[in-house]
Amino acid sequence: DLTDTTTTKEADEKYLADLTATCQQKASDFESRQQLRAEEIEAIQKAIEILSSDAVKGNAEKYLPSFAQKAGSSLAQLRSSAADVPQQRVAEFLRVQGRHLNSRVLSALAVRVADDPFAKVKKMIKDLIVRLMEEANEEAEHKGWCDTELSTNEQTRKEKTEAVETLHAEIDELESSIAKLTEDISELTKAVAELDTAMAEATKLRQEEKTKNEQTIADAGEAQTAVAQALTVLKEFYAKAGEATALVQQDPTAPEIFSSPYKGLASENGGVIGMLEVIETDFARLEADTTAAEATSEKEYDDFMSDSRVDKAAKNSDIGHKTTEKQDKEQDLTSKEADLEGTQKELDAALAYYDKLKPSCVDAGVSYDDRVSRRKEEIESLQEALRILNGEDIA
Repeated sequence: DLTDTTTTKEADEKYLADLTATCQQKASDFESRQQLRAEEIEAIQKAIEILSSDAVKGNAEKYLPSFAQKAGSSLAQLRSSAADVPQQRVAEFLRVQGRHLNSRVLSALAVRVADDPFAKVKKMIKDLIVRLMEEANEEAEHKGWCDTELSTNEQTRKEKTEAVETLHAEIDELESSIAKLTEDISELTKAVAELDTAMAEATKLRQEEKTKNEQTIADAGEAQTAVAQALTVLKEFYAKAGEATALVQQDPTAPEIFSSPYKGLASENGGVIGMLEVIETDFARLEADTTAAEATSEKEYDDFMSDSRVDKAAKNSDIGHKTTEKQDKEQDLTSKEADLEGTQKELDAALAYYDKLKPSCVDAGVSYDDRVSRRKEEIESLQEALRILNGEDIA
């Protein structure tokens, strides 16, 4: 494959070199022919001048009538050739200008000028000048319209692009805020639920504790009453017993039986009365301690419930505010999304219109100034061609 490609490449390069050489040779030959043609035209003009003088034409008519007839025919041919001189010069001028300006209009006209009649050539050039000037005016008007439309469209695209970017940023911020508010509301709602649970549990425990304490206080009070009654009974008994034994011992005739008044269990280890008094004191202390504990618990419960209610109210208020704020932001988000949709459509329409303007308004390869300059040079070349045809530049 490499060998075939190399061989083909070498053959192509040789063909290109031969073709370039041939073209250069033909171009050189053409220039030479053009030079000869110009010299021929100059010689013909001089011959016409000589043959038209009295030295030739006058004597020929006087002495050589037949020659005069032939000379007249020759002069007519020469004049015909001379008449073609401006036309040929115009054709060459247009060909050179067409190649110089890279103008297909001038190049095509050069071919027509060389072949068409003289009068038709002049009319064709004039018509072409008119057409080019009309095109220039139309393009100038179109350029003004394009400049206005492109400027307006660019401003619209810029404004709508900025608006779309701003709306996207605002929507992102709103979505973030709504998500944060939703999370905050959820946490606050959970905290309120936990507070309700804690308050309900505290109320239950407080009620149970209060019931127990009230029962304990009641039992302690009842016990104290009972012990007090028992103490009264025992004290009255032992008092009567002591009096009885004392009276008996006062009788001088009675034999001595007991050495002291009867005290029974009242005197052993502090006695039953002492024991009951201790019990009575214990019940009294139980009642006092339970009463104090109940008061403390009740206060703690009241404080806890009061704080919880305040905390719950604050959280519910916060939930309300955040819910309202969330609703406002959600409405704002809906509005912004609608604005974004509308603005995006407007931007898309502006972009589509810009694409529509591009083929006729945005320069593609050749700028407007270059087109104006080339058209101006084409018109000037055509006007110069007319002057040549009119003989204005022939000495």
